[in-house]
This record gives sequence, C-alpha cells and structure tokens, in this order.
Amino acid sequence: MVQSTRPLNRGSVLAEVFRTAPTSRKQIAEATGISTATVTRAVDTLILEGVLREGSEVVSEHRGRRAVLLHVVAGRSYVVGIDLGASNTRIIVADLLATPVLALDVPTPSALNAIELAEWLAAEVRTASGTNWRLVGAICLGLPGAVSRIDRSVSNAPHLPQVEDERFLQSFEAAVGMTVMTDNDANLALLGEQRFGAARTSPTAAILTLGTGLGAGIAIDGKVLQGDRGLVGEFGQLPVGPLGTKLEHMLTGPGILRRAAEAGVELVDPAELFAGNHGSGTEALRAHFDHALLIALTAITVSCEPKTIVLGGGIAKSLTSSLDRYQTTLEHNLRMSPKLVPAVLGDYSGAVGAVVAGLHTVYAGLGIHEQSLAHLPVSQTVTPDSIRSARGLAPRDAGA
Repeated sequence: MVQSTRPLNRGSVLAEVFRTAPTSRKQIAEATGISTATVTRAVDTLILEGVLREGSEVVSEHRGRRAVLLHVVAGRSYVVGIDLGASNTRIIVADLLATPVLALDVPTPSALNAIELAEWLAAEVRTASGTNWRLVGAICLGLPGAVSRIDRSVSNAPHLPQVEDERFLQSFEAAVGMTVMTDNDANLALLGEQRFGAARTSPTAAILTLGTGLGAGIAIDGKVLQGDRGLVGEFGQLPVGPLGTKLEHMLTGPGILRRAAEAGVELVDPAELFAGNHGSGTEALRAHFDHALLIALTAITVSCEPKTIVLGGGIAKSLTSSLDRYQTTLEHNLRMSPKLVPAVLGDYSGAVGAVVAGLHTVYAGLGIHEQSLAHLPVSQTVTPDSIRSARGLAPRDAGA
C-alpha cells in the first residue's frame, strides 16, 4: 500500500513557514525540495483553515514578477505556560509564534489543600487568558517535583506536597476543561533557556535551579532527558552531608537558614550569606555552601559533559560574581568545565519552557512532524524585555 505524501508535504511546508515567515511559496519550494505546485496546494489548504494568511507582494529577482508573502496567523491559537513554585507561580500566555501577550507573577497560596490549590491555579489561568481563553490550545504545567512519564504521578515535592496528591491534577484538569501537560519545573526551565536563553547554542546543556528547592535538568543533543519516574537530574537527593544530609538541604534557601540557626548565626534572608561582609560563622557556612555546590556541579558535569550549565532561581542571583571561581575549580578538578552562566530569562525560564512544550503539542496537531519541533518556535520576541512588557512593566523596571 502506497502511503500518501500529503501529510508529509503539509508538515514540511508548515514547518518552513513557521521557521522563516514571512516567506513565499517559491522560497518554501526551494528550501524543502517540494514542487511549487504541491507547495501551493498545501498553502491554499492552510489558508482556508486559517493557519496562514497572505500578506504583501514583493518583487522577485527574476523578470520583475511579484511573490505574495505568507504569514502565520499568530492569534489563531494560544498556549499557557505555568511554573508552579512553592513560593511564587509564574504564568505566560503566548500566541502561536510564542510572543508573550501576558505574563503573571503571583505568590503561591501554599497553605491551601490539593483541591483548593488546583482550583486557585485554574482561576488564575482563566483570568490571565482573558478573552483568549476560548482559543487556548494547550496548557503546560511545571511542577516542583519528579513527574512520572508512566502515570503523571509526582514525587519528591517536599516544599509543595499538595502536587503529589493525585486529586491536584485531576481537579486542575477538570477546572480548565482539558488535558494538561506536566513536567518537572527544572526540565522546562532548561527547555526555555535552550530555546531562547543562555543555552541557545548548547545542544548538550544542563540547568541547576537554587531557591526554595533544588532542581536540575539535563539535555543531550537538544533533547531534555526524562526518566520513567522523572528522577533524572534529581541531584538534590544525593546524601552528601553529615549523617546522609541531602544535597538539597545544603543549597536551598530554607536549608541555608536552618544550618545558620543550628550554627548560631543570625540570617534573616539567605542572600545575606553572599553579601560579602562575613563574620567567622558566616564564612564557615559559605564554605560549606560552596563545597556542596561544587558537588552538584561536578555531578552534573560527569553525568553528561554539558557545554553549558545555567544557574537559575533566587539563590543563583547572588552567585553571579562567583561563577568564574566555581568554573576554575571545576577545571582544576576535572581538567575541563562547562561554561557557568546565569539564566537569561530569570524567574520566567520555567514558564517560557512550558510555553515551548505547549506549542510543540499545538504544532504537532497542525501537522508539523516531530523532527522539526526541535527547531521551533524561532520567535525573536521572547526576551526579558518582552516578558516585562507582557507584565505591564517598563523594560528597565528594576523590580521585574
């Protein structure tokens, strides 16, 4: 039986338009190797479906003939990317080309039970989407724990245990009326930084997020690794401290404050540990932190030899001036080191990655083939400034 080439042609044409728009039928044919007549038939169908539209005419190089430029109808569909954290929740609503139309940063009401938290989050998503809600084609939710690919169960989420309750996801999906994609928040943060941020040129890369919790994600050849139980990258579970203290407890905000209290050192905020005006007690705490961080960075490096390790999260903001020192130590110990860089997208890395994952689902539904998704979306509009603008803040707003 001969398989129809129409779906293959449609997917190739659509992927090329999403990659290079505005573009012409002739340019698509030249880039894909598909005949102009076949490209025209696929384009005409996509125009009828409202996926593409014709724009202005441009003069071609040959005999002054004019070519009609094709554009993606970006407002045809929207996606919602969510990064649900123990302290804060970030939400981005983006169009079909990944342009953020709204970004939201709200405190997470972590005292709510699983069902209440799900209903709160659904209300926030609906409100954020506004009049675009009926056009939302996908929702992707990043969670602070290990997410199983087998049954979507969540484990290792001590700072927001409600998400481990199966009723949380069930209630959230019932409230939004659709199946929701889920993944670990660090995995999505890495996806965001690889597509639009600090790891854009690094197919093999990793991220380490340090905040209320510790998260890590690993990508090899552009693909973020996910184990069946979601435990890939859970380096925070390593028992490296005295009496088996987990690495997470030595590097996170709550862990820093707890260890300071045990040592009789007064810290109101974890950031004070990195302020530079250390007393003797603080110096010892900082040395312990640096040792634990080097264990984490070493574990990541030997696991996949990434070209880049992105550091994100609230604690990482205090480490920017120390990255060269950590990198030098890694080079001394391992005879090589990844480039250590701060997250370009800041607190929104996870929400941006969730947008990318959601768009991949929408693109696949339109007919774009899986092998093309690794290079999409290619929007130049996902930047810290565009996210600030979507929050209604001035580009230079220091509070963003």
